[in-house]
Amino acid sequence: MVKFRKVRMDFWMDPMVSEEMTPEDRYFYLYLLTNQRSTQIGIYQITKKQMAFDMGYSIESVHSLMERFITHHQLIRYNPETRELAIKNWGENNFDKGGKPMMDCIGSELKTVKDASLIQYVSELILKKDIRSLYESFGKTEEVNFSKDVNDQDENLTDQTLDWKEIDDTLTNQHTIRGQEEEREEEREEEKQQEVFYPQMESIPDRDDTLHNNQKLVDVKEIIEFWDNNGFGFSNMNGKEQLLAWLNDSSFLQPKEVILKAMNIACANNKRRLNYVMGILKNWENESLLTVADIDSHYQNQKSIPKHRQSQETVPGGRPIPGRFKLDITAGEEE
Repeated sequence: MVKFRKVRMDFWMDPMVSEEMTPEDRYFYLYLLTNQRSTQIGIYQITKKQMAFDMGYSIESVHSLMERFITHHQLIRYNPETRELAIKNWGENNFDKGGKPMMDCIGSELKTVKDASLIQYVSELILKKDIRSLYESFGKTEEVNFSKDVNDQDENLTDQTLDWKEIDDTLTNQHTIRGQEEEREEEREEEKQQEVFYPQMESIPDRDDTLHNNQKLVDVKEIIEFWDNNGFGFSNMNGKEQLLAWLNDSSFLQPKEVILKAMNIACANNKRRLNYVMGILKNWENESLLTVADIDSHYQNQKSIPKHRQSQETVPGGRPIPGRFKLDITAGEEE
């Protein structure tokens, strides 16, 4: 059994990795490529719980990362029924060598894959023809049956436009009950997260405060999503709590908008840290800049004030003049 995984040196030069991925994205991507459940074929079984345990993240954070890699980066597919994950460009980066031992290993691992559509998904970027043919031989028969089941629901669906969530609903196997239990576990975990982040959101019946609380929920959600999606740290729960406290414990008239503006400034300066954002908020509060309009006007006024020119440079001092020296401007002139 292989005890190591290969990561190419140009991984860090990939434009998607260097420009589009957050630090959490890169960490997650390396984890997907090298974790102990990864296989030689780029398709393996793993649960979100296991990912969270290995990486030290919450299940909510792993779920968000999975969504980003499936829908935004489009680098993986995941079947929640069979718990199988496929890495799109695995074959492009890992099959630079062939030979019978490699082919035998690939063949034995392909036999264990339950969702044959994942085999076809990975095979599309395999450059070596013999290995790609081997993938296609394992995915072909089951793929026809799979497509037939989908076409029974909607004849107009194609492999390219198929919604993977709909596919998951058509799959039934021995893992379904366990899958439902894990989904419920994830929901319970999300509820725990909400209890941490939304302590101030308890509903008050028979009062207009309910509408106000609903708006607070929306504000909290926007701030957390911005935090998670812009590299401030998925697992930094304490940091999120401290930042959310500014919604209630500040003098800002537009707390959500002001917090988001401070976070945008932190991103623009590549300072994705809680202390940096808190410093911005404290400065604005001390200067009584309580709305986004106040802040924008303040910075606009600063730009319009011309910078004072520096005072003229002084001539460097020479040797000190003796105290008894007297200046005689006629000295040395001829009579």
